[in-house]
Amino acid sequence: MLPTGLALLITFVVAYAWMRVNEFAAQRGWMSSHLSRKIIHTGTGPLYVLTWLLFPSDAAVRWAAMLVPLALTLRIAAVGLGLWNDPATVQAMSRTGRRAELLRGPLLYGLVFVVLTVLYGRTSPAAVAALMMLCGGDGLADIVGRRWGRVKLPWNRNKSWAGSAAFALGGGLLTVLVAAAYVAAGVWPGPLSAYLAPAAGVALAAALVESLPWREVDNLVVPLAALWIAHWLGWP
Repeated sequence: MLPTGLALLITFVVAYAWMRVNEFAAQRGWMSSHLSRKIIHTGTGPLYVLTWLLFPSDAAVRWAAMLVPLALTLRIAAVGLGLWNDPATVQAMSRTGRRAELLRGPLLYGLVFVVLTVLYGRTSPAAVAALMMLCGGDGLADIVGRRWGRVKLPWNRNKSWAGSAAFALGGGLLTVLVAAAYVAAGVWPGPLSAYLAPAAGVALAAALVESLPWREVDNLVVPLAALWIAHWLGWP
């Protein structure tokens, strides 16, 4: 563990660099804006949550680490409102190239990270699982669903069985990987095997929630549902 200031600096550099590299790639045409948006969506959260291990205490995570998603979320809001001219961010994070889109899904994504960081810190497997469902689950579901999702769900023709399976796999796997790091660091009690069944249960239930016909608010509904399910399964 590091002093709070140094841990905060590393966290900010890691998160900001991840976003800017993908935004630059999208702006240069090296990848589609859709793919860059989902890579940012999927990768930012796990990197951020893993940097929590650098902080000297849970209080430092709640109030210092929280400043990173808060700063990035305020940046997204400023770009979305037209207060900050940043075409690379618009290109990488919007579906159609309109800056106003950043005020919906991307803004909710950032706000969820801010709120759960402050309320739970790094001591709650339930909160971490909720964030991993938002990242690995929701992000991977869209990528896989668009490419291989030929067989649609009967209750939502915009979603597919392949996408829902990818959600469960991605969200569950990221949860277990983060849990492995936290157990190894001594932040969470072992053994790792105790986290496998709850992670699978949260992933399957959250995949069902994500498959419902939400519009524009899935970045809020999915993590809240996953958090409730994780608490119901007995995770703190």
